[in-house]
Amino acid sequence: MTPSETPPTSPPQSTPRLLKSLRAVAVFEAVKGGFVLAVGCGLLGLLHKDARSIALEFISSIHLDPAEKYPKFFIDLTDHITDGRLWFLASLALMYAIFRFAEGYGLWKERAWAEWLALVSGSVYLPIEVYELCTEFSWGMVVALLANAGVVAVVAYVLFRKRTPHC
Repeated sequence: MTPSETPPTSPPQSTPRLLKSLRAVAVFEAVKGGFVLAVGCGLLGLLHKDARSIALEFISSIHLDPAEKYPKFFIDLTDHITDGRLWFLASLALMYAIFRFAEGYGLWKERAWAEWLALVSGSVYLPIEVYELCTEFSWGMVVALLANAGVVAVVAYVLFRKRTPHC
């Protein structure tokens, strides 16, 4: 190497605290993928069955009023369910789960592509979650918004620190 050449630099590494935060986000994303995969498998369990009666039984088992907004919406959905739609929804669940598992793996391994993917995919939901919260308040939406904002904040901070290691 000549004196005028600069030595190759390795990508900046996260501090132990940032690494723990990034790995927490990786686990969170993998858990979301696992949950959606489980739901997709549950959908396949409805093949060739009376989905409406199963939905009514489920609603009553968790002591919800079938006439309320969300339980009624859930029951009404079952009126239009077919085996083809179940396969389609299960396939979407599988694709979403693969996406989240890949993102979680990349975050765990501190891959820049996964950090950017997490930042963009998390940021996309924020305006929708804020809108939903403004139109109809629910504690579930508050939790979802805070969790998503936390993920975006952690990943944005990690990306910022890696771009400016002197900070």
